Amino acid sequence: MKRFASLILIVVLVLTMTACGTKTPSTSTEPTQASSATTPGTPVETGLPVLSSANPVELSVWLTTNYAAPAADNKITKILKEKMGVTLSYEIITPDNAEQKIGVMLAGGEYPDLLGTTDLNTRFLMGGALIPLDEYLNEDKADLLYEHVKPYWNRFATDAGDGEKKIYILPNYNRYYGEITGGTNYGASGFWIQKAVLADAGYPNLDNMTLERYFQLIDDYMKKNPTIDGQPTIGFEVLAATGREWGMTNPPQYLAGHPNNGGVIVENNKASIFADKDIAKTWYKFLNAMNAKGLVDRESFTQTLDQYLAKLATGRVLGMYDQRWDFGNANDALVSQGKDERTWVSTMPVYEGKEPYYADRDVMNINQGFGVSVSCDKPEIAVSFLNTLLQEEWQKLLQWGVEGEDYMVDANGRYYRTREQRDQSKDLVWRASNQLEALRDLAPKHQGTYSDGNAFGPGDQPEEFFATLNKYDQDFLTAYNKKTWRDFLNMPPDNPVYYPCWNINLIDGSDAQMANQQLTDTSLQYLPKAIMADPSEFEAIWVEYIAAIGKIDVKALEDKINEGIQERIANWGN
Repeated sequence: MKRFASLILIVVLVLTMTACGTKTPSTSTEPTQASSATTPGTPVETGLPVLSSANPVELSVWLTTNYAAPAADNKITKILKEKMGVTLSYEIITPDNAEQKIGVMLAGGEYPDLLGTTDLNTRFLMGGALIPLDEYLNEDKADLLYEHVKPYWNRFATDAGDGEKKIYILPNYNRYYGEITGGTNYGASGFWIQKAVLADAGYPNLDNMTLERYFQLIDDYMKKNPTIDGQPTIGFEVLAATGREWGMTNPPQYLAGHPNNGGVIVENNKASIFADKDIAKTWYKFLNAMNAKGLVDRESFTQTLDQYLAKLATGRVLGMYDQRWDFGNANDALVSQGKDERTWVSTMPVYEGKEPYYADRDVMNINQGFGVSVSCDKPEIAVSFLNTLLQEEWQKLLQWGVEGEDYMVDANGRYYRTREQRDQSKDLVWRASNQLEALRDLAPKHQGTYSDGNAFGPGDQPEEFFATLNKYDQDFLTAYNKKTWRDFLNMPPDNPVYYPCWNINLIDGSDAQMANQQLTDTSLQYLPKAIMADPSEFEAIWVEYIAAIGKIDVKALEDKINEGIQERIANWGN
């Protein structure tokens, strides 16, 4: 499971640009006028330095991601080297290690040229590590990045503490162009359950799911199958690793019929925390009872994110609450081993009288993605790199691969893959040598459809999605009369204009941010004890937990979130 380990690797990628930092100097960085050239390998002229294989350079890149750096023989790396000329040196940090690493870097004051971050506390931004990008985001310079952010400028502009709102981070997900299609690429939340469990139960109706039914399915299967592949079967995992505490704290809002607003529920445009409410107590008391029955993995609360993902990848975990994007590596590992029956589908248990709201409309990542650091001595080069990556041809290379090798084009111009190409795309070793997963995870994306009508990636091309599935998954979907995995979830309504609250910026060191951190720390301290305790001890531990929350300045947190809600309602409405 080495793909789940934190990696700090230096890998040569090459793009044609000049350098940031103390690297090979560019021979030409004079701005030029925009041209229509868009073929990979053809220098594209904009108001930024031309990226040219004649000017080999190096950019250092920090990436917070679960993906590993590419293998040394990666073919896309070679194409980038041949066509554009930039070497990328990677520093990859898994999310559960990011907080400590960011703190160390901020203390030192030296940064890689490009910072790809998912930090909701925006510590790089608030710590002065990023430069504002506004001067580059216009039609005469970074034209594609400008188009990328222009319709949503007020959403992305952030006050870094100087009283002015500017754009520092370029979003990496959910900026759509053209038609929005869907297949495998969705990040919805759910109480996931292994396909083998449902098949064994005769493909039961998953409508009107309750916690009781969900755990009964798991219990019944565990009794029949105490081991899987020679290892003890695990009924339910709780994701509680540092940086992923929401795996333990988020479920109550969903069970109560609310969407994911982080640590708050919003009613009539007013937010309040739910950690101390009955909707939370009901869930944790129920989970305590499931633990007493032996259905909860007691190692859940001491394992790292890597260990959690590695355990899922064994195929012996029957259920967990999580978000689909978070455990993609584990899912892919099982698929690559031909263990599709050990992968999971989403269910949506809710309390009595509540309607499920697990799936929401995809939300653009605010303050998550790439920024340019203050240590980059030629930021125009870094911006030119990111701008170039948004060209359709480079997007297609990153998402689909090389035409004729990784995908084909039919007589109507539709992209598809052969069975061999589909099978190899499931192999993790092949992907390490043929895809740039870590880079594309944080890079800006042209999601939706391209100008020729093809979808963003293979998983979004409707006909290719179903064809990509092996017979087991095709038969599984057919048994449920569904066409995609998204069909197992609710039809998402339009998002409220302020949604979601979890990306309202809490300035590091502010009363609101400290209250939020204290709330997280308190949950990590008490909830594992409450879940693992003898049922007779649950009430006493819960009383202690509520008392501890009562010592936190929760009002400061709620006030800041409500201020953010009202600001978004005023400025984001369109």
